[in-house]
Amino acid sequence: QVQLVESGGGLVQAGGSLRLSCAASGLSVSTHVMGWFRQTPGRQREFVAAIRWNGGNTYYADFVKGRLTISRHNAKNTVYLQMNSLKLEDTAVYYCAAGVGPYYSSTDYEVSGRYDYWGQGTQVTVNS
Repeated sequence: QVQLVESGGGLVQAGGSLRLSCAASGLSVSTHVMGWFRQTPGRQREFVAAIRWNGGNTYYADFVKGRLTISRHNAKNTVYLQMNSLKLEDTAVYYCAAGVGPYYSSTDYEVSGRYDYWGQGTQVTVNS
């Protein structure tokens, strides 16, 4: 049984940092594309970042602009999202996802339907 468990969310002031973790079981993060999405009430789930299984190529949404970094630790079977310089508009539930592909272009990583497994989400709230 595949499980993705996010943690690390919370309340942070604008300009602050958080590191989200996604602990995987039942699959290996080293053989899947791992992604982070976010969602706010009334809006569709939005792509944030993804990392490939081979070579570790990374992909980011335009709004990230160098503030967020996705990484993985294969031995811990965990994926991370380091979030710096947080803004009020980063407030959302953040979801971890895993996909087996195929992914034919960089835009494929941004499509939630391309992912096969999802975590339950972790709330990030940025206040002023």
